[in-house]
Amino acid sequence: MPEHAAASRLRLSGLCFLLQILTIILFAVFVRYSPESTPGLCSQQLNCSWRNQDSGFQHPRFRDVHLQALLGFGLLVAFLGRYGPGSVAISILVVAFAIQWAVLIQGFLYFFLNGKIYVGAQSMVSADFCAAAILISTGAVLGRVNPVQMLLLTLLGVTLLTLNEYILLSLMGVSDSGGSLTVHTFGAYFGLMVSRILHQPHIDKRKEQQDTGHQTDVFAVVGTIYLWIFWPSFTSATTVHDTTEPWALLNIYFSLVASTLATFVLSPVLYEESTLWMVQIQDATLASAAMMGMAGEMLVTPFGALSAGFLAGLIPPLGFRFLTPILRSRLKTQDTCGVHNIHGLPGILGALLGTLLTALATADAYGGRLELVFPLVAQGSRTATDQALCQLCALPVTLLLAALGGSLTG
Repeated sequence: MPEHAAASRLRLSGLCFLLQILTIILFAVFVRYSPESTPGLCSQQLNCSWRNQDSGFQHPRFRDVHLQALLGFGLLVAFLGRYGPGSVAISILVVAFAIQWAVLIQGFLYFFLNGKIYVGAQSMVSADFCAAAILISTGAVLGRVNPVQMLLLTLLGVTLLTLNEYILLSLMGVSDSGGSLTVHTFGAYFGLMVSRILHQPHIDKRKEQQDTGHQTDVFAVVGTIYLWIFWPSFTSATTVHDTTEPWALLNIYFSLVASTLATFVLSPVLYEESTLWMVQIQDATLASAAMMGMAGEMLVTPFGALSAGFLAGLIPPLGFRFLTPILRSRLKTQDTCGVHNIHGLPGILGALLGTLLTALATADAYGGRLELVFPLVAQGSRTATDQALCQLCALPVTLLLAALGGSLTG
C-alpha cells in the first residue's frame, strides 16, 4: 500500500506539472489583455453572444462571482464528515485548473480575434461559471474519484460544457444568463453519468451521503451565508446590460426567501430529527438559484419569483427522501452530494419556467428591455413563440451532451 500511495502522489504531481506547463505555453502563444481603448471590440468583431466584454465592468461583481464559486460551491461538499477537508482541497484544485482551461477554450469560441484570445474581467466571470459547473459535477462522484481523475474530469468537462454553451447561446440564441441549463443542469447530469459509468456494487453500498456530523455543519453554515450574500451577484453577473440587472437581483432574492421557508415546511414532516440540518437549508438555497437561473432577467414578477422559489425549495427534501434511493438501487447511480436534487431537477424546471415566460413576452410588458433580454424578438427576426421553442429545445440538447460527455469521461 505505501508503494501504491507513493505512485498516486507522483501521478498527481506529474499531471499537475504537465497541465500547468501546457497552459502556460498556450497562454504565451494566444492570450492577450483586452484593449481598453476599444470597448466595443467584442460585440463588433468577436462572436461573443451574451458574453460581451464590458468596459464598465466592475471588479466587485467579479469578486462576488469568484467568492461564490470557491465558497458557495466549494463548501457545498464539505458537510460530508468522511471527506470534508479533503473535498475542499480537491475543490480548490479543480477551480485552479478549470479557470485556466476555461479561459482558453471559451476564448477560442468567444474572444478570438486575429489569432489571439483577448481576456478581460468578463472572461474571468465566464471561467468562474464554468468552474462552478465542474464543481457541481464533482459533487456526484466525490469519494469515488482520486485527484488525478478529478483533473481529467475537469479537462473534458470544461471542454464539453463550453461546447454546450456555444451551441445554446451563440448558435441557438438562447437566453440563460444565470445558467439554469449551462451551469446547473449540464453540471449535474454530466457528473451523474460519470458516476453511473464508475458504478462498483461493493463500494457503492456505503452510505456516504449520511456521513455527516455537527462539526461539519459549520461548513454548511458558512457556505449558506455566502450563498445568501453573493448569489444575486452570481446570477446577475452575465446580464448584458445594467438595466436588466435589478430584475435578476430582485427575482433571486424573492426566490431565496421562499425556498428557505419551503424547507421548514417539508423537512419536519419528512425527517424524524427534531432540528433542521443547515445542509438542508443550503440545498434549498442552491435549488432556488438553479430554478431562477434562466428566468432571472425575465419578467417573472415578485409573485412569480416567490412561487418558483417555494417550488424549488420543495424539491431537495422530496428528492433526497424518494428519488435518491431509486437512483442508487435501480439506476445504479451513486450521487454523493445529491446534485440531482439540488441542481439537476431545479435546473430543468428553471428551463421550463424560462420557456413559459419567453412565450408570454411582449413589447408592451418589457418596454425597452425586450431588446436586452430577447434581442432577436425585438429585431423582428423571431416571434416570441419561436424564441420559446428555442429555449425549450435547449433542454434536450443540454441533456444529450451531458449524458454523452459524462459517459465518455466516465
